[in-house]
Amino acid sequence: MIGPLEQQFLDRRAEVGPLWAVLLDPDSLPPQELAATAREVQAAGADLLLVGGSSAAPGVFESGMKAIREQSTLPVVLFPGSYHQVVAGAHGILFQTLLSGRNPQYLAEEQVMGAPRVLAHGIEPIPTAYLLIESGVPTTVQKVSGTQPLDRDDHERVLHHVWAARMMGMRWVYLEAGSGAQQPVPVELVRRVLSEGGVNLIVGGGLRTPESIRERASLGPAMIVTGNVLEQRRDASFLREFAQAVHGE
Repeated sequence: MIGPLEQQFLDRRAEVGPLWAVLLDPDSLPPQELAATAREVQAAGADLLLVGGSSAAPGVFESGMKAIREQSTLPVVLFPGSYHQVVAGAHGILFQTLLSGRNPQYLAEEQVMGAPRVLAHGIEPIPTAYLLIESGVPTTVQKVSGTQPLDRDDHERVLHHVWAARMMGMRWVYLEAGSGAQQPVPVELVRRVLSEGGVNLIVGGGLRTPESIRERASLGPAMIVTGNVLEQRRDASFLREFAQAVHGE
């Protein structure tokens, strides 16, 4: 059943095209910097904030979440690296399974441990399959999860994972090159999944320029995610370029 936040995203997508989601990592930035980034990307035209990281401790995560909520009225969606990061204050959560890997901890165990927290905090779950795509270098996700990414050139195998996700009831699929990716998810792979996948597609990882974003956003995914690049540069004109690249303005 589609919840109100997920429906809001679908309605927004119908209105403006792909959504721009900005990933904020409480392990990478102190609370005051997280708050400033949240405020600035909202002013530039971001549609939602993802809050997550591979290793942020619970206390750090909660402090970061509080700072973000104080400075932004955008929807805040958890993108947790472990069940410990399912904390109060979020509107929703990408309730995901690392379907590209075969480590049972990230296929099911983290989800079983996190589900009671999602219910206790009243967070809306958005069923999502997370597919890690090879990006040229080992990424943080790969190291932490102990899983291998899918071959970026094997479009058939990626599609098989997308179809499996859809058949298991997941309405969203996140094609992710990973934090610190050398190369983003290939344009042709995005095109193929959009053509044949039958899911709401999220694309992220390694998107550092408006041009690389525009190439993928123009194909019509549901959401484009940017993260690390905005930790180094957040001037207003640069942020507006990102918004325009996603929204096609």
